[in-house]
Amino acid sequence: MRKKAIAIIIVFGLLIIGYNYIYKDHRDISKENPDFKIEAANLVNEFGMDVALSQQKYLDKTIVVSGVITELNEIDMTIDDAVFCQFQNRFEIALNVGDQVIIKGRCIGFDDLLEQVKLSECFFNK
Repeated sequence: MRKKAIAIIIVFGLLIIGYNYIYKDHRDISKENPDFKIEAANLVNEFGMDVALSQQKYLDKTIVVSGVITELNEIDMTIDDAVFCQFQNRFEIALNVGDQVIIKGRCIGFDDLLEQVKLSECFFNK
């Protein structure tokens, strides 16, 4: 009887650990300190030289990217034709193509076809 109770406690503990691992709280990129601060052109150059090494360095990291807006839509923008930034909401400030911006976001990879680094969960860095 005692062995069954211990086994049930162990299984219950493993279930709790597994649940907490799978259902982690969402990251709040706006409150995280950036792992890297880099200009958009330099970031895409690093990916162009060695994609695998750059993926290992930047993937799922919070980074701050600076550059000039070259394409602008309702909830996304492209900086220096090199970094695609996707926001969760519409922009609260007036922006135009050609404006200098500093964006903080989570790196989700490199698009070989468009040769752009992709950022998600972006915010304007202050």
